[in-house]
Amino acid sequence: MVYVHLADGFEEIEALTVVDVLRRAGVNVRTVSIMKDLTVTGAHGVPVVADALFEDAGYEPCEMLILPGGGPGTKRLLEHEGLKKALLDFAAAGKWIAAICAAPMVLARNGLLDGRNATVYDGMEGELAKARYTKEPVVRDGNFITSRGPGTAIPFALALAEILAGKEAADKVKGDLLC
Repeated sequence: MVYVHLADGFEEIEALTVVDVLRRAGVNVRTVSIMKDLTVTGAHGVPVVADALFEDAGYEPCEMLILPGGGPGTKRLLEHEGLKKALLDFAAAGKWIAAICAAPMVLARNGLLDGRNATVYDGMEGELAKARYTKEPVVRDGNFITSRGPGTAIPFALALAEILAGKEAADKVKGDLLC
């Protein structure tokens, strides 16, 4: 099971593309609201009903934490103490952590990308000061996967599908999507 974390102001393309692609690959995906309500509104006004509230999610069965970007949403992810603890616990356990667009900033500000290869939305490179910044669309370094933004959401999601469901499943989804 993997958790896609949603906060008001999240980037819809990044979150929902990941959910869609991973479910097509047979991965058990849950959306988790870090807000006080299950309904979370994206940066472009799209309301999404999350599967669970953060405090009810239960992180033991989770294999991967996924953070979509979106300026206001990313700021809320960064400020959420429970999510910060989960990220630090997952990193210490060597579990998968993925972030796209502005969200790699959350990882960087918590010291999780120090000395690692990573990418982030254009103009935010300074947020990765202790990481080795690259402009690649998707960057994997150990158990961390980062991606640049809305236009890289499908390659990002397919990379996650390959990690979680295997190359054959990811390739099938890629073919079905005509990528």
